[in-house]
Amino acid sequence: MSDPRTNLFGLDRQGLRDFFAQAGEKPYRADQVMKWMYHRHVTEFALMTDVGKALRTKLEAVAEIVPPNVVFEKQSSDGTHKWLLGMDGANAIETVFIPDGTRGTLCVSSQVGCGLNCQFCSTATQGFNRNLSTAEIIGQVWVAARHLGNVPHHQRKLTNVVMMGMGEPLLNFDNVVRAMSIMRDDLGFGLANKRVTLSTAGLVPMIDRLSDESDVSLAVSLHAPTDELRTQLVPLNKKYPIAELLEACIRYAQRRPRTSITFEYTMMKGVNDQPEHARQLIKLMRKVPSKVNLIPFNPFTGTRFERSEESAIRAFQKILLDANVLTMVRRTRGDDIDAACGQLKGQVLDRTRRQAEFRRSLDGKVSDAA
Repeated sequence: MSDPRTNLFGLDRQGLRDFFAQAGEKPYRADQVMKWMYHRHVTEFALMTDVGKALRTKLEAVAEIVPPNVVFEKQSSDGTHKWLLGMDGANAIETVFIPDGTRGTLCVSSQVGCGLNCQFCSTATQGFNRNLSTAEIIGQVWVAARHLGNVPHHQRKLTNVVMMGMGEPLLNFDNVVRAMSIMRDDLGFGLANKRVTLSTAGLVPMIDRLSDESDVSLAVSLHAPTDELRTQLVPLNKKYPIAELLEACIRYAQRRPRTSITFEYTMMKGVNDQPEHARQLIKLMRKVPSKVNLIPFNPFTGTRFERSEESAIRAFQKILLDANVLTMVRRTRGDDIDAACGQLKGQVLDRTRRQAEFRRSLDGKVSDAA
């Protein structure tokens, strides 16, 4: 075991077993500790009563179980709960829990900020600092599970996890995949594979790698039916255009029978919400087993975009449904506490200068208005 102390939130079951084996202990000790961590929300070795006293003393010296620091938390009028979690220095990220009847979905961040600069996303205006560690990713789930009193297999309040928070998960591949393994482990949070979803803006090579290394649901942030429009909204499209992206999605679906890909489509007034856009989208969706999730745009300070009218969203949905494209409209949740899709905005020590550029553009708008 190495110094400084190892945060055990950063190790999946095999990693934890290797950790104990290197310490001269039986691998099953890892299973015992995982149950204490994830089923009972215990972080103090002294309280792990079925672990021998000598081992507990050894663990105190070489390991720790440290969740992210809760800077503050807010609850929406609709029951949505948001945490601002401190990382290091002045960095902080946001995590959101969305209850919906018997379903409870946790939206988890993978990076401090985001480097992709999607034009309609509040997180993008914050710039980028760094990837989160496995411990920082799984720590978000642990904080929410403890708050909810979630007990896997018994008192399940947390039923789904979506990697849709701050950051692009596939740019932090190893840490995200390891964290998702803990989410799905029976000794971790015990979630079914299909109840863990990774959302990507479309990194084609990493989608292929994901299909080799993990078995989770895939969501793709599409937001436009043509390359010209999508490149304006999602600059990554210039490197991985729609045709290449759809081919990767087809490959992903083919490796998992009865799998469909969720395509996320943020509805922006006068930008991508016209009937012709819907008809163009239908042609794309016929190429891959899919369902479409229409997301009303959630505004934030300084954005030039507006939310589509409800009538336009429903008309768009009807065109897709009439063409037998399974289409849902995501209900906006948590927008009164800036916890809705596209609104997450933590505290980012920006290394990209994008935060300063956004502030300058905002100042310019204010000056022009004056």
